Amino acid sequence: MGRDYHFVSTTRFRELVESQAFLEHAWVFDNAYGTTRESVDKQLAAGKNVVLEIDWQGAKQVRERCPDAVAVYINPPSKAVLEERLRARGQDDEEVIARRMQQADEEMSHAGEYNHCIINDDFATALDELKSLIRDPRRP
Repeated sequence: MGRDYHFVSTTRFRELVESQAFLEHAWVFDNAYGTTRESVDKQLAAGKNVVLEIDWQGAKQVRERCPDAVAVYINPPSKAVLEERLRARGQDDEEVIARRMQQADEEMSHAGEYNHCIINDDFATALDELKSLIRDPRRP
């Protein structure tokens, strides 16, 4: 639940941006992504925590609109490991990997804007850290 994408046309996406329907939105690698305010508000009203998997552009918008939100940046241990992981996925061609690696410095330069940073060197350890932050976001 809550993991599915809802696809709309570029025209409809722009309409949603104009009508301020999104809590956050961004163009990432030639694709438009956004999280509607309505979807987040429904979950919060139901007493649920909301976890958004978004890039730095969206996170900046969420922090501006929801100052109490806790932002967690998940960082690879190094650019070399990032490239290795992208290749191991086997879903991107060389051009896409090269573009992602070019933008990695830009992405990683925003880590200091978040409340917390987790280094994803070992998945189980990183997941435990994230779960701990969800349970108590005030921890250092």
